[in-house]
Amino acid sequence: MKAVVIGEPSGATMETIMSVYPRHKVVVEKYIAMGVVLGIGPFSDFGNMALFKNRAAAEQFVTEDPFILEGIVKSFVIKDWNDSLLPE
Repeated sequence: MKAVVIGEPSGATMETIMSVYPRHKVVVEKYIAMGVVLGIGPFSDFGNMALFKNRAAAEQFVTEDPFILEGIVKSFVIKDWNDSLLPE
């Protein structure tokens, strides 16, 4: 089963977001290189979502992501997701 991390925006300014982005990108690229990220990106309200191949990867990611650790993401939830189009 896949896992989705959904982050709620903190209201941080674009300047603050972009100051943290380089560190966030390093972590994202690490997980992409590991082959566990299926999709990742922001919503129009500056919240965000990341889709992982499994819950373990999602849980580890949230312990490392500067957007979460430095308050760009106010809160997040990890939801298990059963992709009916792309089975395991």
